Formats: sequence, C-alpha cells, structure tokens
Amino acid sequence: MRIVALEEHYTVPTIVSRIDPAAIRRRGFPAPDIVWGQTLKRNELAHLGQARIADMDASGITVQVLSVAGPGADLVPGADGIALARDYNNALFEAMSRHPDRYQGFAHLPMHSPDAAADELERTVKDLGYRGLLVNGPTDGRFLDDPMFEPILARAEALSVPIYIHPGIPSENVRKAYFDRLPGNFSFVLAVSSWGWHMETAIHVLRLVLSGALDRHPRLQIVIGHLGEAIPFMLDRIDETTAAEAKRLLRRSVRQTLLDHVWITTSGFFTMVPFVAALMTFGADRIMFSVDYPFASNARARAFLDALPVSPADREKIAHGNADRLMNLAI
Repeated sequence: MRIVALEEHYTVPTIVSRIDPAAIRRRGFPAPDIVWGQTLKRNELAHLGQARIADMDASGITVQVLSVAGPGADLVPGADGIALARDYNNALFEAMSRHPDRYQGFAHLPMHSPDAAADELERTVKDLGYRGLLVNGPTDGRFLDDPMFEPILARAEALSVPIYIHPGIPSENVRKAYFDRLPGNFSFVLAVSSWGWHMETAIHVLRLVLSGALDRHPRLQIVIGHLGEAIPFMLDRIDETTAAEAKRLLRRSVRQTLLDHVWITTSGFFTMVPFVAALMTFGADRIMFSVDYPFASNARARAFLDALPVSPADREKIAHGNADRLMNLAI
C-alpha cells in the first residue's frame, strides 16, 4: 500500500547556526539536545539521506512531505529572514532531487515579511515543485487572520496549495500566564505537546473562520495535525455557541466552514478515541496519515494505520488517496 506521511520534519544545522541564540531562547526553545523532555539525536532531523529512508522503508512509508522544525526563518525579520527561508527551501530541494520518489516539500517562509513570503511560496511551488507551506504557529503573537498575512493567504489560494498550520512554542506572555511555576519540566511540556500546542493551533484555525478570512478565500485549504487539535471533540459546542453571530457575520456556519476548508492528519496521535471522534466529525475523505517524524515513531504510526476500524477503501484514502488529491502528488 502506498503511504504518504505529511507532517515530517527536518532541519539544517548550518542554517540554524545563523540565527541569534538570544532570539532562539526568547522564543522558548529548549537546549539543542533536549526536545519535549526527551533526548533526541539531532542528526535524525538533519539527515535527509539513506538513514531516514531506511527508517521509512522499515515501516513501508513511501513518501515524506518534509517541513522545517524550528528554530527557523520565522524568528528572523528582514532580509536575513528572507535569506534563511530561501536557503532552507533550496537545501530541501537538493534532497528532493536526490530522492524524487521519496521526498516532497512544504515551503518554509519568512513570516515577518509577508510580501516576500508570498513570492517565496510561489518560487518553491512553480520552480521547485513544493506542495504547499507549513507555518509554525503565530508570528510574534499574530495569527494568520491578521491583515498583515493577507498576501500569503491570497497567494496560497491562487496557487491551489494548502497551508499546514503546525504548532509553535507559545509566546512568553502566554507561557508565563498559563504554564509557568510547575515542578520539573512540567511547565514546558504542558505548554507544548501535552496541551498548549493543540489548543493554540485550534484557536489559530478558529480565528481564520471567525474573522471571515476563509470566507474571503473560499478555495483556500488548511491542514492541521494531531487528529484535529481537539476540534472534532469540541465542534458541536463551538458551532452551537457561535451560531447566532455566524448567521449575522459569516457566509456559513462554523461547522460548515471547517468541513469545507480543513483537513486533519494523524500526526503524533495513535489511539482510537481521538481517531473515532475525527472520523465521525470530518469523515474519511478529510483524514490523512502522518507520523510527526522524528518526534514520533514510523513503526507505531504504521501499526496504527493498519489497525484503523475502517474499510479497505477508506484506509487507502487515509494512507495516500486524500493527500494525493489535495496536493496533486505524482504517482
């Protein structure tokens, strides 16, 4: 079975070394050898050759759609950020060229410079064959519904490529208000992978709906991971409590807007309760396989895919069919 995984990460250490360490610390990144409370070999992120492919092969994963794991160009304003993003995208393109049947890419953009970011997105799609873009959370506390990001939304829509909204480390003010003063490493873990990431990404998507941004961009498609960042569980409540205002201010209900625009992936979530909620809410036509490599195990993700309580046809959709359709992946 062809399997496409599309929340899979990489980095380029020589590019990261060009980012001011103070800016990295201010953004809340942990020490280089510690990620989400676990020791991680940095070469698992940096390796874009046979070691990564061997791990894919061991679990039968056909294609990874790769994206930058922070810190990245979204920490750096101005010309330096633009250059960093371009260098990241060129580095991934080199890897894609060496392994064209195994790697695809999501663009990494200089989010502080939205006009330049839109141009870089177009370059990566038209010249490098990229399949969309991935955004690592808000930029300086600004979500994608902020008017400053309108050039990026408009260009993604015009190019017919999706925006993958990936969590980012919450801003310092949010970390202090909600997550600080817990013992051990609990403050950091609660702020990111245990809770904060998922709630913030859900807010990010809901802001795109409630602001009217998705009404203004009716063909724009959004991807989120982690089996929908708790939105499937909450959607009835959200839709009910926004219904009156949505009739007044939006073209569609919140539920309908989400179902028209949002796709979800399995990244990092490999248990049945959230999957069933996602399946009942979004349906098999909007769910796509992902691992969250190297932060999650290819083998565990594949075992989960094989165990899903769906028909063979729906398993094929989740494994590759939906991703192929959304991103026009060559087969």
